[in-house]
Amino acid sequence: MSQAPPKPFSDLALSRRLERAEGFACAQFASARHRLVPGSTSEATECAGANVVFDGIDSPATQTFGLGIFEDLTAESLDTIERFFAERNAPVQHEVSPFAGVAAFDLLCRRNYRPMEISSVLYQPIRRPEGTEDRRIRARVIEPAEAQLWAEINARGWSSEHPEMAPFFLEFSAIVAGREQSVNFLAELDGVPGAVGCLSIHEGVALFSGSTTIPEMRRRGLQSALLRERMRHASDHGCDLASIVTLPGSDSQRNSERNGFQVAYTRMKWLLCSQT
Repeated sequence: MSQAPPKPFSDLALSRRLERAEGFACAQFASARHRLVPGSTSEATECAGANVVFDGIDSPATQTFGLGIFEDLTAESLDTIERFFAERNAPVQHEVSPFAGVAAFDLLCRRNYRPMEISSVLYQPIRRPEGTEDRRIRARVIEPAEAQLWAEINARGWSSEHPEMAPFFLEFSAIVAGREQSVNFLAELDGVPGAVGCLSIHEGVALFSGSTTIPEMRRRGLQSALLRERMRHASDHGCDLASIVTLPGSDSQRNSERNGFQVAYTRMKWLLCSQT
């Protein structure tokens, strides 16, 4: 890859960009479901600067992003957000950056929120890949007619250890494949499809997500090829920053760090326990 520009400091300004990009992608997912699934009640709005997304009671996309980093978190704004989810009989969940500050966390605790998940938010400046690549591997943007193939590969990869979840992942993957403002990628080994990934672009931030490989084609270099191709696409489309979210200490985090990403901050998801 070409020489990368200096990495921006991990601060409030960076967190705002990264959280807004992920919140935008989440809102676009809800919009895609509303457009593609008859009778869907999925929708997205904003409150106090945060993206507020409802995608169904059990959907992992039903949550907020950016709470407390664009505006100070107040009891009034929480009232509004909680009412939004309560009217839809949905759990109230917030992905909250540490830059929201101690006062925001104190308010969440006083309102009976509890931590439910921790994630690592990683980033790096965009740099266009250079050098030779394995000619047996091809990573590329899918054609519109390949959306179903992409969804099937994605579902196979994610459900390999939990086959009972295959129908959920197939439906979820089909929505991702139909999401606007994102680009889906496929990697092939000797012409055989085996891995997929996604890229969502918002205001110069390229969010890398949805990366998985079917079991029989793992450890063949397909994900490395997908990472390079997505980095190339992001560079060609004017992005200056790449982001990815993983579980702390996971294989995904280690692989991301091997490829130039570094942890910007550790983020916590909060659940309103009075609704459980």
